[in-house]
Amino acid sequence: MMASKKQQQSRLDAMKHRVKPVDLFSSLKLELSALIVIATAVAFAMCWFLLKFGWSGWIAMPLTLALALGITYFFSRGTTAPLRQMRDVAEAMADGDYTVRVDIDQDRHDEVGQLARSFNEMAGELEHADKMRRDMIANVSHELRTPVSALQAMVENMADGVTEPTPANLESILTQTQRLSDLIAFLLDLSRMEAGAASLNIEKFNFADFLDETIEPLEIADGGHAHDIHVTVPADISMEGDQDRLRQLFTNIIANALKHSADGTTVLIDAHEDENQGTIVTNVVNFGSQIALSDRSDIFRRFVKGKTGPGTESGGTGLGLSIARWAAQLHGGTVKVVDDTRGADFEIILPKYHIAER
Repeated sequence: MMASKKQQQSRLDAMKHRVKPVDLFSSLKLELSALIVIATAVAFAMCWFLLKFGWSGWIAMPLTLALALGITYFFSRGTTAPLRQMRDVAEAMADGDYTVRVDIDQDRHDEVGQLARSFNEMAGELEHADKMRRDMIANVSHELRTPVSALQAMVENMADGVTEPTPANLESILTQTQRLSDLIAFLLDLSRMEAGAASLNIEKFNFADFLDETIEPLEIADGGHAHDIHVTVPADISMEGDQDRLRQLFTNIIANALKHSADGTTVLIDAHEDENQGTIVTNVVNFGSQIALSDRSDIFRRFVKGKTGPGTESGGTGLGLSIARWAAQLHGGTVKVVDDTRGADFEIILPKYHIAER
């Protein structure tokens, strides 16, 4: 395997320094036509020259054919070199090396050049997907190991008589099992995201009542953090959607805002209807913290955890925001971070009426 990789790399390195004589045309057809014309013209001229000076036809013809083949081979190297590189790169990728690329001139615009650039883009996507897969395995292992280790330690201490099964200790065990349950639920949702297998139970409901029902358990779970969740939403707004999926969306966004808010601060939830666009726009703002412009797209990637500030809560699976975005997209909506001088502002835009796919 190692020898094979070294051979592939040596071939790729050799091709990078190889002269590419034909890069003058924007079409492979024109390149091939030019090769035929050049080879034919040179062969005809040489044959005429040899015959004129008394060479035998039996000698002139083989020499002419050899010259034509030599010219064709020399000028075709620039055309076929990327194809050979793609073969070697494909073999390297089959062996698990996604870092290799086809060396192609950026000013080459024929079909082979376009194919090589598309091939490199595909290789880049595969490299990124492979990195995401490795990161996901590492993150899932870490997230599972933490509560399992904590549970094991607490149960062993109780079994050995080191600690008593007091309500406080049992509450700690319950907290860790709940964390495991949440992680498993997140992973199930993640698998549905990957498979695209998510059915929607569409129904019409009052949006204000829906928000109240979603926020209530979050306020209870917030416990002693003393956050003030201030909700501003017209009582008569209604919409169509899957309440379970939308509850995932709003629960994850609001829980994220609470987690990244200092104790005793306010989380603002403001919703209104955009009649011109036929949408319901909801802004969830936690005051004080800001999200850098460069991080606003990354935080919606799987297993990416936001930075925590003083007095805020750390932890989490890093899956909540990616699942929230997925739930919004299932409804034809969006969720993003928008500029707000007050703090981190997550804007959720959902269509008021569900449009069934045909």
